[in-house]
Amino acid sequence: MKPGRRALGVAFSDGETASTCAGAVVRADRVVDRLGFERCTVGGDDATAATAALIDRIDRPDVSVLLLAGVAPAWFNVLDLSRIHAETGLPTLSVSFEASPGLAPAIRAQFDGEARAWRLDAYESLPPRRSLSVNDERVFVRGVGVDTPAATTNSDDDEVPPLEPNCEAAQFVRGFTPDGGRPEPLRVARTAARAGRELGERLDS
Repeated sequence: MKPGRRALGVAFSDGETASTCAGAVVRADRVVDRLGFERCTVGGDDATAATAALIDRIDRPDVSVLLLAGVAPAWFNVLDLSRIHAETGLPTLSVSFEASPGLAPAIRAQFDGEARAWRLDAYESLPPRRSLSVNDERVFVRGVGVDTPAATTNSDDDEVPPLEPNCEAAQFVRGFTPDGGRPEPLRVARTAARAGRELGERLDS
């Protein structure tokens, strides 16, 4: 990955009723170029709109890829990756960091009626997860607007096929993860989101 290539990482930090959405433009050599903030509702349905608005506000045409921290921030405020890709034109990858059987059982347990129905529809419409080894750690990747082919070899967890190691999606994730398992744009965005939430809570109190 060229040192000057840029990714936009987006992460959320939840308060009691609102979640702070932070975006961080970070170069492959770890230089932070830009930060931006938005809010969405904890337990709501507006995380996708907040993410798109944040990316529009940051307005960086030199960004190569969008990295999202998971797909269900702000207590199952499920992200529509296809809509985000369509509105931004960016290759869109969600990256999560823990193995799980999927979110559908938790959605069914926590919600009912229309709140359950739209979340399940949104979640089940997402592209499949692929596992990826990054610096001896394991992450889980979904992608829209970028190839996420499964490797031909089996993984230790057959329910999550491994991502083809030389595909574009794997190159993006590994290229922006100089050490550990969390891509640097997501690490910076997570730190910024927490700081932004804490500031907002102090100002609102």
